[in-house]
Amino acid sequence: QVQLVESGGGLVQAGGSLRLSCAASGSIFSINAMGWYRQAPGKQRVLVAGITSGGSTNYAESVKGRFTISRDNAKSTVYLQMDSLKPEDTAVYYCNADVTHRSGSIYYTADYWGQGTQVTVSS
Repeated sequence: QVQLVESGGGLVQAGGSLRLSCAASGSIFSINAMGWYRQAPGKQRVLVAGITSGGSTNYAESVKGRFTISRDNAKSTVYLQMDSLKPEDTAVYYCNADVTHRSGSIYYTADYWGQGTQVTVSS
């Protein structure tokens, strides 16, 4: 089993910055892609940014140039630096990880989610 623990959310004024962190722990052989998603009230959960184990990144159009995703593989942690925040960025942000487990000679992958952290941007 794997736990993803997020931190760094909060209330910030428009134009401000926040940095989210998500640390993975548990029975992990390797972590493949990691990402951040968000869900605003009454809306579906959507991808904000993703990063592969090799460091390749992708971003939602709405956050390009403002958000930066990074990861520290040694710490099994992914970060989301959010700058120039806008009220429409207000949402619960969820961390996601695609994890490979090893059981003897068997390898299998599973997908995990964090508990979510609230980000509120006031105008």
